[in-house]
This record gives sequence, structure tokens and C-alpha cells, in this order.
Amino acid sequence: MSEKKITELISAAKIAERVRELGAQITSEYAGRELVLVGVLKGSFLFLADLARAIESTEVRVEFLGVQSYGDETSSSGVVEITFDLKKPIDGKDVLVVEDIVDTGLTMEYIQKNLRTRNPASVKLCSLLHKPARQKVKTHIDYLGFTIDDLFVVGYGLDFGQRYRNLPFIGVLG
Repeated sequence: MSEKKITELISAAKIAERVRELGAQITSEYAGRELVLVGVLKGSFLFLADLARAIESTEVRVEFLGVQSYGDETSSSGVVEITFDLKKPIDGKDVLVVEDIVDTGLTMEYIQKNLRTRNPASVKLCSLLHKPARQKVKTHIDYLGFTIDDLFVVGYGLDFGQRYRNLPFIGVLG
């Protein structure tokens, strides 16, 4: 596979600063309460790790949810399959879904509906990126890192063909 040109869109320093700000917001809102962070695999794992460290509480539990959307490389049909499920119940818990990017909103709508059937105290969403130009379903993002244009981005957990997740910045693949 030949190397593709990647142009930096959001620097590692800007990401780190924004993650600290999000961590402070979440710390304030959930003070004194147990919080379950649910990372959506695979893209959110770096963001989730940094965000978890930025939340100043000992009452944080981490879970993972793997999902797969059917569709071609550029769009989702909205049909979602859970490929990896939570390992512990979330009933009565405050849940914060941690996602790398929300674009159409179809997958996130499915995830939030699914999690609500498990009787949590609350379900909120934290997304590193949002692409409103591709939105098909209105999705409320409680904690948002950055809004971006309709660009194909990689890095900081986001991939193209399972590559580029390890980049410390968000870049445009071109």
C-alpha cells in the first residue's frame, strides 16, 4: 500500500488542550457520581484513554462497545450490528458514550437507543469530532471536541483501512 499525503487539520497540542477542557466539564457535571465511559471501538480508543485521564474522579468505569455499520466506504445504511458488547450491566448508572466522530448520526442513534433499553440513569454523548454536513439524523452531542467540514480525516484513533490511527494529530487524507 503506497503512502498517502496527510495534511494536519488539528494539532496534537490543540487536541490535548480540548480533551483537558472536556475532562474538566465532565468532572464538574458528574462530581460525586459513578460514571461509565463507553468507548465505541475502534476509533475512540485513544480519545477515550486521554479523556478518562482528564476526568478527575475515582468513580470512572470504562466499557467498550464494538459496532459495525453496513454500507459502502462513504456512507452508512443505518443497519448496525453489535460486534463487541459491554461486559458489565449499566442499569442505574450514568453512561457517557465516547465516540471519535459523528457524521450521519445513524450509528449513534442506534447505540443510544440500545443503551437506553438497559435502564441506565442517564446516557450522554461525547464526540471528538462532528461533521454536520453529513448529518442524516439529529444527534445531540453533550460534549464536543471539534466541528469539521466534510473531509476524510485520519489520526488520533481514526483510520483508513486500519492505518493511520497512531498519528498524534487529526489529518486530512489526500
